[in-house]
Amino acid sequence: MFAVLVFLYENYGALNACPEPETLSQRLQDAGFEDQEIAAALLWLQGLARVTHDSVQVRPAQASAFRVFADFEVARLGRSAVRFLMFLESAGQLAAAQREIVIERALAVDESPLSVATLKVVVLMVLWSQRADINVLLLEELLDDGEAHLLH
Repeated sequence: MFAVLVFLYENYGALNACPEPETLSQRLQDAGFEDQEIAAALLWLQGLARVTHDSVQVRPAQASAFRVFADFEVARLGRSAVRFLMFLESAGQLAAAQREIVIERALAVDESPLSVATLKVVVLMVLWSQRADINVLLLEELLDDGEAHLLH
């Protein structure tokens, strides 16, 4: 599923630039993705659109505000993913409302605990769906798969 999401990110400037679901499915099949992967990714993106649309920030979060994670969230997300989310928010790269959308979409992933690599894709998709300005260093971090790379 996440390979499909990354493919969409790399090949379309914005989610609303993607073609209609039927055309998009065909293009993804032509690119070599399995029907099950495509269906899961499109369903996940529909959930992202729904949650983004439904999220309402009553008022901006205060600097002294903090998020307490429920035990089931820590168990499903994993401590590394929770720490990464807290880092992004404390670094000013993720607003409180965006964090909540990330958490909701991360909990919708069938992976427990969630790897940080998977969480990075979730964060990238949330920011992409909101057309957020993404800091270049943050983008590099989100696209980093954790593998060692040789510099050329």
